[in-house]
Amino acid sequence: MDVTAPPVAPAGEPDAYCLTSTEVAARLGVDPATGLSEQETAERAAAHGPNRLAEPARRPEWLKFLDQFRNWLIGILLIAAVVAGAIGDIKDAVVITVVLQINAVLGYLQERRAERSLEALRRMLVPTTRVRRDGAERVVEAHTLVPGDVVLLEAGDRVPADGRLVVAESVEVAEAALTGESQPVAKTTAAPADTASLPLAERTGMLFMNTAVTRGRAEIIVTATGMRTELGAIAEELRTGTEPPSPLQVQLDSLGRRLAMLSGVAVVAYALVALVRGEALADIALRAVALAVAAIPEGLPAVLALTLALGVYRMARHGAIVKRLASVESLGSATVVCSDKTGTLTLNEMTVRALWTGGRLYDVTGQGYDTKGAVRGAEGHPDRLLDAVLPFAVCNDAHVTDDGFVGDPTEAALVVLAAKAGMDADGLRAELPRTGELPFDAATKYMATFHAEPDGRTRVHVKGAVDVLLDLCTEVLTEDGVRDLDDRHRKEILDITSSLGGSGLRVLGAATALVDGPPEPAALPGLTLVSVAGIADPPRPQARDAMALCRSAGVAVKMITGDHAATAAAIAHELDITGEVVTGAELDRMTPDELAERIDGIGVFARVAPEHKVTIVRALSDRGHIVAMTGDGVNDAPALRAAHIGVAMGRAGTDVAKEAADLVLTDDDFSTIVRAVREGRAIYDNIVKFVRFQLATNVGAILTLLGASLAGLPAPLTAAQLLWINIIMDGPPAMALAVDPARDDVMRHPPRDPQERILDARRLLSIGRAGAVMAVGTVVLLALARPRVGADTAATMAFTTFVLFQLFNSLNARAEDGPLLGRHQLRNRTLWLCLAGVLAVQAVAVHLPWARSVFGTEPLNAAQWALCLGTASTVLLVELVVRAARGRTTRRTE
Repeated sequence: MDVTAPPVAPAGEPDAYCLTSTEVAARLGVDPATGLSEQETAERAAAHGPNRLAEPARRPEWLKFLDQFRNWLIGILLIAAVVAGAIGDIKDAVVITVVLQINAVLGYLQERRAERSLEALRRMLVPTTRVRRDGAERVVEAHTLVPGDVVLLEAGDRVPADGRLVVAESVEVAEAALTGESQPVAKTTAAPADTASLPLAERTGMLFMNTAVTRGRAEIIVTATGMRTELGAIAEELRTGTEPPSPLQVQLDSLGRRLAMLSGVAVVAYALVALVRGEALADIALRAVALAVAAIPEGLPAVLALTLALGVYRMARHGAIVKRLASVESLGSATVVCSDKTGTLTLNEMTVRALWTGGRLYDVTGQGYDTKGAVRGAEGHPDRLLDAVLPFAVCNDAHVTDDGFVGDPTEAALVVLAAKAGMDADGLRAELPRTGELPFDAATKYMATFHAEPDGRTRVHVKGAVDVLLDLCTEVLTEDGVRDLDDRHRKEILDITSSLGGSGLRVLGAATALVDGPPEPAALPGLTLVSVAGIADPPRPQARDAMALCRSAGVAVKMITGDHAATAAAIAHELDITGEVVTGAELDRMTPDELAERIDGIGVFARVAPEHKVTIVRALSDRGHIVAMTGDGVNDAPALRAAHIGVAMGRAGTDVAKEAADLVLTDDDFSTIVRAVREGRAIYDNIVKFVRFQLATNVGAILTLLGASLAGLPAPLTAAQLLWINIIMDGPPAMALAVDPARDDVMRHPPRDPQERILDARRLLSIGRAGAVMAVGTVVLLALARPRVGADTAATMAFTTFVLFQLFNSLNARAEDGPLLGRHQLRNRTLWLCLAGVLAVQAVAVHLPWARSVFGTEPLNAAQWALCLGTASTVLLVELVVRAARGRTTRRTE
C-alpha cells in the first residue's frame, strides 16, 4: 500500500496550523465529539495508507558485493588476471584473483552500513493510541490512524501523528528532538494571528508525531500520517539524501584514475617497444601482466582501512565511536563545525542562574539538577530567602532525585533552587498540603496553589510570567519589607525582567497572599510579588575550552538551534562564538546567493526548522567548507547526513541521530570533537606518508620492468613477486607509518585545503626520484650479476634488492620535511620491528624450498646479501644528498 499518499489539504489551501480547529474539522469531515466511523476509517486508510514511514528499497547483497569491483584499480587487475589465465600463467592469475577477492570482502563488510536511520525512526513510533470512533473511546494500533481521527492524549503519551488541537487543558509538549526548543512548549487551541511561514516551534495549535506530552490533557484531529508528517519529511530526506564523499575518497578516486592511466601508458609503451624488437607475443603478454600489476598498489586499500581502523580505536578510548571509517580523516580537514545548542553546547538541564528579591539581584551557583550550589550573597538573609523561594518550591509538581527528575524541567530547576536556599521542597509540600490549585494554562500564564494555614486562613502561592503577575499584585517585597507596588517598583521589576531576558534567561515571577477563608479561584486576591528568577540551560563546562581549541586550529563554530535568538545569542556570547545572529525567518527571505555571501560571517542560526539545517550545511559545502554537524535530535538527522561528518550525542541523542551520524560521542562532550579533529589530522599526515611510500614502490617497479626490457634483459620481477612486494613486503612498513605519532604542532595550523592533492608536485618529484633510484639500482645489479652468478641467482638478487629498497625508502617517507636521520626516527618502534620482520620474511622467500617454488628464487650467500643491502641503501643516500643541497640553497636565498 502506498504510504506517501497526497496531502489532505487541497492544493493552494492553507496548512492546518493556519486554521481554527472548527475549520480543520470541517475540512476533514469529522465531528470531534464522535470521531470517524469504522467505514470512514477504512475508506481513508485505503486512500492514505498506514501511519508508518516508508521503507527503503533494499539493494540485493550480491550487488553490494559487486560494487566493490567498480574501481579503476580493481578493473586493471581483473584484466591482468584474465590475460594471465589466457596465456597459461595460472599461478599469477590465481594470486591476483585471491587478492581481489580479499579486498572485495573487506570492503563489503566495511560498507554494510544499511539504512538503519529509518528503522530507528520506526522503532520510536508508539504502537498503540487512544482514539474516539463511532462516539466511543478505544485503543487502536498507531499505524491504523488516518486523517480525521480524533486522538486522546495525556501527560506521558507520545503523539502518534501530526494533528490540530481541539481540546487543550494545560498542555505542554516536549519538542526538543524535533524543533530544538529546549523547554516544553505550551499548546493552545487558538489559531495563530500571523500565519506567514511559522516555524514548527511556533505552531502552538499543532502536535507533531513522536513528540511527548509532558503536562495536561489534549485531543487532536489527525491532519497528517506516515510520510506526510513532519517526522515523515525528515525520514524522506534520510531515504533520498546522499552522503557527500569525504575529501579522502575524492583524492583516492582521482589517484586511482591517474594510476590506471599510468598503467595503460606503461603497458602500451612496453608493447610497442617489444613488438619493434620482435619479441614473442606470449612473452609480451606475460610482461604486460607484470607491468599492470606493478602500477597498482594492491596493498593500499588494506593499509588505508587499517589506518582508519586504528584511528577509530584510539578515538573510542577518548569517548568517540566512529561508524564510517572515511569520516575519521574528514574530521581532520573540517573547516566548520555546525553545532546544535541544546544538549550539545549546553547541559540540557534547566538551571536557575539569577534571583531577584528585596531589591537585590543574586547570582545562583551550580549546574543542572545537582543541588550543590548557593544563592551567592544571600547567606545573611535567610528569612528573605525563604520568602522569595517558598512559592517556587510549593507551587510546583516536580520531584528531583539523585537519578534525575520527574516532571517539568523548569519546575525541577526551581526545586533545585530551593535546595540551594536550604529548603526541602518535598518536605515543605508535606507540611503545607494543598487544598486547591489552578494548573498552568497558556492563556493565563501562571499556576496557583492554595494551602490551609493553622489559623483557618488560606495561603496562596503563584508563579508565572512576570508581566501577568504584576497585574495581579498590589504589593512587593523590598529591602525594607513589604511595600505598595507603585510605578517606581513596577519599573524596577520590568527593567530587571528585561535585563534577564536580554541575557537569554527565561524569567519567572513568584507571588503570595494570605486570605481569610477559602479564596475564589476565578479571582485571585491582591498578591505580593516576592521574587523573580532567571532560568537557563547553561553551557557545558568544557565547551568554552573546546571553542578556544577550535579557533587555534582554524576551525569555525556555528550554533544552529530552534531556540529564540536572544537565548542563542547569550549562550554564544558565553562561549565566544562570534558573528551575526540570523533567524529561520530571515533565512527564508534570503536568496541562495545572499546566503552564500553572508554565511561565513554568521555565528548563530536561531529558530530554525529541520530543512534550514540542511540548507545551511549545503551552503557551507558550496563555499568549499568541509562541514561537521553535531546534534542529538530527530530534527538533526537530515543535516547529519548532508554534512561531511555527522556527529551525534551518545547519551542524550535519539536513535535516529545516532544512526544518521558518522561519529557518536559517548560522553556527549563537545571537547571530544577537538580530540577527533587532532586524530583526523594525524591520520591524514600518515596517509600521505604511506601513499608516498607505496607509490614509490610502484613507480620503481614500472621503471625496473621497462628498463630491463630496453636493456634486453628478462623481466626481473614476476607478477607474483610484485604482489608479494606490494602487499607483504610493503604492507607492514606502510602499516607502521600509519601509526606514526602526531606532530607536536598538528593543532596549531589551519585545516588543509580540501582541494589540496595528496600528491602535489613536490611529492611527485620525490616519488619519481625514489622510483628511478630503485630502477637503476635493480637493473644495473641484474645486468652485472647475470654473467657472474647465473640468470636465476641474478634474478633473485634483483628481487631481493628491490625488496630492500623499500626498507630504506620507508625512512624517506616518514620524514617528509626536516632531517632524515636523527632521534625522531627512533620514536616509531613499530616501524623498526616491521622492517626487521620484512627482512626475515624475505629471507624465507629466498631460502625455504616451498617459498622458492612459489617465487622462483635461489638461495643467496652472505656476500650477495651484502651487495643487495648496499645497493638498496642508495635510495636513502640520494635523498640525504638532495636535502643537503636543498638546505644550502635555502640558506643562500635567505
